[in-house]
Amino acid sequence: MVKELKFFHKYLPITEWLPKYNWKTFKSDLPAGISVGIVLIPQGIAYAIIADIPPIYGLYTALIPQLIYAIFGTSRQLSVGPVAMDSLIVAAGVSAIATAGTENYILMATLLAFMMGCIQFLFGIFRLGFLVNFLSKPVISGFTSAAAIIIGLNQIQHLTGASIERSNKIQELILNIFDEFSTFNLMSVSIGSSALILILFFHYKKIKFPSALIVVTVGIGIVYFFQLNNNGIKIVETIPSGLPSFKIPNINEVNVKQLGYLSLTLALIAFMEAISVAKAIEDKKRSSHVQPNQELVALGLSNIVGSFFQTYPATGGFSRTAINEHAGAKTAMSSIISAVIIGITLLFFTDLFYYLPKTILAAIIIGAVIRLVDFRYPTELIRYKIDDFLMLILTFIVTLTVGISEGIIIGVLISIIFLIFRSTKPHIAECVQVDGSNQYRNKKRFENINDRKDVLIFRFDGQLYFANSQYFKDQLKLMRQNKGDELKYIILNSECINHMDSSAINMLKQTISELKEDNIKFIFSGTIGPVRDIIFKSKLIDVIDKKMMFSKVEKAMYFIDNEISLNENIDNNIATQVNN
Repeated sequence: MVKELKFFHKYLPITEWLPKYNWKTFKSDLPAGISVGIVLIPQGIAYAIIADIPPIYGLYTALIPQLIYAIFGTSRQLSVGPVAMDSLIVAAGVSAIATAGTENYILMATLLAFMMGCIQFLFGIFRLGFLVNFLSKPVISGFTSAAAIIIGLNQIQHLTGASIERSNKIQELILNIFDEFSTFNLMSVSIGSSALILILFFHYKKIKFPSALIVVTVGIGIVYFFQLNNNGIKIVETIPSGLPSFKIPNINEVNVKQLGYLSLTLALIAFMEAISVAKAIEDKKRSSHVQPNQELVALGLSNIVGSFFQTYPATGGFSRTAINEHAGAKTAMSSIISAVIIGITLLFFTDLFYYLPKTILAAIIIGAVIRLVDFRYPTELIRYKIDDFLMLILTFIVTLTVGISEGIIIGVLISIIFLIFRSTKPHIAECVQVDGSNQYRNKKRFENINDRKDVLIFRFDGQLYFANSQYFKDQLKLMRQNKGDELKYIILNSECINHMDSSAINMLKQTISELKEDNIKFIFSGTIGPVRDIIFKSKLIDVIDKKMMFSKVEKAMYFIDNEISLNENIDNNIATQVNN
């Protein structure tokens, strides 16, 4: 029975918290759910516009994935639904295949959600959540900041009411904006700018009341009473009412091939967004443990099931999750309540959004993406990690100037290249005795040292394999030359070596044999268990000799000192016998 409960708790997290649910918890979840639901309505409409699909599909995406995630997700505060960045990626990717706004475009966006969900689900089942680690923080920061700028600039057309051609390249966007500058609607600019200022004011003053609700309500009221839609203010117009109907995604070989790469990219990015938000909340709350692989399963099922109800790709949103957490959400019941709010709106209140001005939606989007532009992190990197800073800047520039999809590809490639480069030239150090103690540290970092000419202590900080075995050999040779002819012992401090491959083993066999010819003894110290196993199984131990392996550098030095003393005594005895 206990095993069965653990199984259900692991794969159906709702079974863990729902049986213990009570009125007190509900009183915390209710206001949080209502707050998120209210925010989700304008966000769903706004993000659907970014994705170049009708607003109703944004509301569908705000409804179904939330319900599914509440059942399978391990974070109790994460709010799943449409987000700005993924919406832009959808627009950038799907528009290359189908014409925006057409029926085929919507079908492809829905199929993309299905394929993305399948990838996430399979990744979770096969425990491949670690793949997101290839999206390093500098790459994520550079990509996110650039994507936020692209999203914001693409909203200028709605903010100003001008017919500005969309683009995923900043240089084209800026030119398009300047070309249409004379067509800006001053009324639209005034309303949108005022809304944006209010949204930013609420954010920076940390006012919890949802600013989106205020600007949407006021915007609809102003347009309706003054009939500003007749004066060039563009509005959302008719949003169909009713819950989404069941519809099987248009799965065929051609469509799957066309969306294959895009779905994989989006699956990883969406997971990265969700898990980073969920982990951030987990660190604050400490009330639940977020499990990455189960999160992949939950997000995957959210998108798979959602795609059968005409949703486009969804993931965890930062702003909504923050609102959910600040409002006091304790469990995923808050997400269920939010979904109920969306459902009620779809059934009875879509007519209220007829006069919603698009400039207000643009202000909501710009207000959300401004927070995604990270100035602090690159400023930190430039102080202590130039290579990571370069990685960030390269990803940022490529995403801005070449495209969203290309930016994330280049970012991942740059991450892998830097990873390979760092592994080929790991940190090395010549260690010496410090201050007459038993501590042996990097020679370059200390002044009061005992630098012996007869002993070289060589530390290698990384796995030893085919890509860096020659580097190991070259650096050891260089340090050996610097010691001179008095060198008799080399101690490899292998505490930081966690793996050796066959190329490294062969290199060590050759190196140790060459050292023996020069009467230099090679000693291992601090070798961890898995590496020690490799040394024995590969017969490297036959070249070294078992007595040349020590747990610590100080023990190796003790052996050397005793051997030297013994040899000196032997030499003295021989000399005495000869003299006599």
